[in-house]
Amino acid sequence: MNATILDSFAFPYKVRKSINDPEHPLSLEELNVVEQVRVRVNDQESTVSVEFTPTIPHCSMATLIGLSIKVKLLRSLPDRFKIDVHITPGTHASEDAVNKQLADKERVAAALENSQLLEVVNQCLSSRT
Repeated sequence: MNATILDSFAFPYKVRKSINDPEHPLSLEELNVVEQVRVRVNDQESTVSVEFTPTIPHCSMATLIGLSIKVKLLRSLPDRFKIDVHITPGTHASEDAVNKQLADKERVAAALENSQLLEVVNQCLSSRT
């Protein structure tokens, strides 16, 4: 394997450092929304799974946070990877509804066609200075 491919496999573990919370001036790592132990990569099966824990059980930004994680991974990993982003079980009041939205490829694609929503996602993915 070349270094670029190895870097792409290390990336999911670093994703938590590079995504900003939409409501706080902190990264998902700093808020413990995404913890390294909840990121799983299976190279043989070409899967990446990320569980995230919203800061509060009624977090209104849970879907946006999940979408931001998914977009970051989609933009950064080889196309062969199937990406699963979901809420840590038992940590959000609308866990099933949010997980259903994040798992639905058509809903994710439609969300990314919305220019205003895409702008907010891109802000979550941009570097803060």
